[in-house]
Amino acid sequence: MGYSLHFDAVWSNFDSLMSGLVIGLVMALISLIAGTVIGLLGAFISRGSVAGRWLVGIYVMLIRNLPLLVIVLLLYFALPQLGIRLDKYKSFICALSLYSGAYLIEVFRGGLSSVPVGQVEAARAIGLTRIQTNLYVVMPIMFRNVLPSLSNTFIGIFKDSSIAAAIAIPELTFEARRINTNTFRVVETWLIVSSLYVVTCSVMSFILQRIERRFPKF
Repeated sequence: MGYSLHFDAVWSNFDSLMSGLVIGLVMALISLIAGTVIGLLGAFISRGSVAGRWLVGIYVMLIRNLPLLVIVLLLYFALPQLGIRLDKYKSFICALSLYSGAYLIEVFRGGLSSVPVGQVEAARAIGLTRIQTNLYVVMPIMFRNVLPSLSNTFIGIFKDSSIAAAIAIPELTFEARRINTNTFRVVETWLIVSSLYVVTCSVMSFILQRIERRFPKF
């Protein structure tokens, strides 16, 4: 007996899919901001003392060699045993921030290395302090150089938000599984969800590319 496509059951729950999509985007944006802070701090610390380089290196090594799902489950289920209780949203955002931060450290390291030495020396020559040089010279050049990598990271973080379904956060994948369970329309549900992911990531990529073009290259 052949399988017939019927999308009515999915369309009747489309509002919950869109709500899940928004939740995933918000979590991805918050995690990107937090991960950017972690990445910047780690990149600058790693350029300082030997102890700083070792600490950052250990953090990057540990996080990058752990699956994101393991980090999520560790924060959500293990921390309460130590007396630290976070709700599922905070647990997931913390996990995704730590995960993205480890990768962004490497991105910003590369960006810092790409800043021309002459620009830094010129800034110091006109009397700017080290902090002023970093804020007004190094960071603008670095951010422009790493914009493509930041764009890819944001899209990757958004796709990784689907792992939040493992701890019952009602993002897009969780809502799709719920609809699939209730309606048994397997093909239709995952076709629609796949299309939403593809369209959303394509729109994000287009917007981020337009933003990149508005900034001059160094």
